[in-house]
Amino acid sequence: MILYLDTSALVKRYFKEAFTDEVLDKCRNAEAVVTSAVAYAETLSAIYRKNRESKLGEGTLLQVIQALQSEWDGLIRIQVTDELNKYINMAFQKHPLRGFDAVHLASALVIREQFPDSVFFACFDGRLNSAARDAGLGTF
Repeated sequence: MILYLDTSALVKRYFKEAFTDEVLDKCRNAEAVVTSAVAYAETLSAIYRKNRESKLGEGTLLQVIQALQSEWDGLIRIQVTDELNKYINMAFQKHPLRGFDAVHLASALVIREQFPDSVFFACFDGRLNSAARDAGLGTF
């Protein structure tokens, strides 16, 4: 199985939340873990937001950021390119998505073309999950 993590799923690798165990289990069992290159900025944003809201503490904040940075190179990252923009355009034509949600869906669809029967789309946003299911991707 090829596991695609949108940012809502990627964050669960660093914080104990609902479905964290399921995401970690999928990561352990995946042949490859894929995300969009934009997920780095989105994940850092989520980490800093959690720190502002929950006061993680300087040590914990640094540990979480270091964990992301050390794992980042092990993720297959889909770059936003002119080719991907074609898929992004198709995503917007079919679904009422936010900008980076369309990037994530398009990125997963590019991977699915290479591995038609083995992409699982891990996401915890209702609208994006619905679009992914509509596009034929497996989801939680």
